[in-house]
Amino acid sequence: MVTKNGFTLMTIDEFEQWIASKQVTRTVLYLQEHHTFSPSYANFKGNNHFSQLVGMRNYHINFNGWSDIGQHFTTFPDGMIATGRSLEQSPACIKGRNANAICVESVGNFDKGMDAMTVAQRETIVRSAAAIARRFSLPINTDRIVYHHWFDLNTGARTNGDKGVVKSCPGTGFFGGNKVADAHKNFLPLVIQAAGGNFGQQLAGVLKFGYVTAPSLNIRTGPGTQFAKVNTVTLGAILRIYNSKNGWYKISKNREEWVSGNFVDDVIRASVFSDDELNVRSGPGVEFAIVGTYLTGEELFIHEIEGTWAKIGLDDRWVSSKFLKTFAP
Repeated sequence: MVTKNGFTLMTIDEFEQWIASKQVTRTVLYLQEHHTFSPSYANFKGNNHFSQLVGMRNYHINFNGWSDIGQHFTTFPDGMIATGRSLEQSPACIKGRNANAICVESVGNFDKGMDAMTVAQRETIVRSAAAIARRFSLPINTDRIVYHHWFDLNTGARTNGDKGVVKSCPGTGFFGGNKVADAHKNFLPLVIQAAGGNFGQQLAGVLKFGYVTAPSLNIRTGPGTQFAKVNTVTLGAILRIYNSKNGWYKISKNREEWVSGNFVDDVIRASVFSDDELNVRSGPGVEFAIVGTYLTGEELFIHEIEGTWAKIGLDDRWVSSKFLKTFAP
């Protein structure tokens, strides 16, 4: 395990131990799989992991205007895996679908006829997906482990790659293809095997969910400003709340991690149930423009209710609450 330029490079064995012990405040519901397309295998020299990471970060900041490298993790042809963006921040990887997600980019162009994925990288992609699923109790299915190809680039609507403007990412040759059926057949069974089985989201002990309303919110070792600061969490992050004391919220099940309730507003966890696509609109009514869609089974958090409409994020994204099933908490 080597740290340089703000990145940590690990073997997959080291990564499995690292992610299992990593404390993450932000609620994670999804894992995104991507390929870089460029850089491709031709750009990998066997020892230039850090220069590639720095190059991607510089491009994402200076060209895309993002605050950091877009992805949380990057896998390489030799089977190594590196950290990237803070796990407390949403990725910048799929427009309109980054909340509550972790993003993994794999160096290579995995469209058919291009880079032939190495055995080492193949193993790392599978085992890292399994380790992330274990750590965050993600059901290993195509609702929770997703490919960039399944989402429209302009609206973020999930189309499963069948319509709209889409990328081929993570590649038409990624584990036999980039379609939903390909993931079911060729990728997810390997992830389930590596994870030691499949499982559902485990949220035992959660009293409620809330989102951060401050640009940066301190996490402390107890319910008060006199306690030591141990981390921060950023605007919009969804927190799991396990206890409340003197206006402070405990946001970890097994550790003393607390935030001020003055900067956390309640949200309601829900899932979509609709026979068709559920339209996302720019305001609370059918007169507002459609800016995306959700499919049955997709999970989201309700920030605000106005009549029969639910706001599902900090920006103006609204859906009809008639097609949402809420969960307790």
